[in-house]
Amino acid sequence: MSCPVCAKHQGAGHQGAGPLASPVVWADDLVVVSHRAGTFPGYLFVETRRHVANLDGLTEAEALGVARAAWVGARALRAELDPESVHSALAGRGVARAHFHQHVFVRHRGTPAELG
Repeated sequence: MSCPVCAKHQGAGHQGAGPLASPVVWADDLVVVSHRAGTFPGYLFVETRRHVANLDGLTEAEALGVARAAWVGARALRAELDPESVHSALAGRGVARAHFHQHVFVRHRGTPAELG
């Protein structure tokens, strides 16, 4: 499989495979939510299963699925980590350019102001 995001989604509910493999938090037929691999707790990726790069290319069902998954993920991060704030961003083309993806991440309490 040549798409690293598709490889990541294989076996959703597990770790997935390939260079982007990370723990899957939740998945359905349209969307996969995974936690960023590594030591930074509180960083989720909400990704479409289908190859679609841009927001305007999503079907209505995908758009609603992404929005709901990001909202539920943000509430879960708040409940589990009690961060200062929870943020979301749509950015970049990078490796995941074939799959629409939304970042949902926390700012931990006590983060120095100079870090943004």
